[in-house]
Amino acid sequence: MSNQITISALVNASKSKVWDCYTNPIHIVNWNFADPSWHCPKAENDMKVGGIYNARMEAKDGSFGFDFLATYTEISPEDHYTYEFGGRYATVSLETKNENTLITVSFEPETENSLEMQQMGWQMILNNFKSYTENL
Repeated sequence: MSNQITISALVNASKSKVWDCYTNPIHIVNWNFADPSWHCPKAENDMKVGGIYNARMEAKDGSFGFDFLATYTEISPEDHYTYEFGGRYATVSLETKNENTLITVSFEPETENSLEMQQMGWQMILNNFKSYTENL
């Protein structure tokens, strides 16, 4: 991946719990948004190479929403996976750090928004994930 952005969070949870919370639609709808004025009312995940990930992200006031669609290109359960979305690629990896799990997401940025805005937005979503998983 060229010109990639990388974000990460150290989650106080086991690797298997982090994997489950990050990939299971039952959990995804609870953390997959960058701001409290947004939500993720629906998520589907066919976790296999060629499988589709689809998460609906919407402003709670109904003013805007979109589907985040991706296709898996590589999967190593509880270790890492790569997906393609809109001609770009992202990789999610998990690494055990003592009794915690470091989750790292590297992705190719789009060209409409600044790199800083993209990094901040994705990091805010990952921070929501960390909080949700640690309090589950």
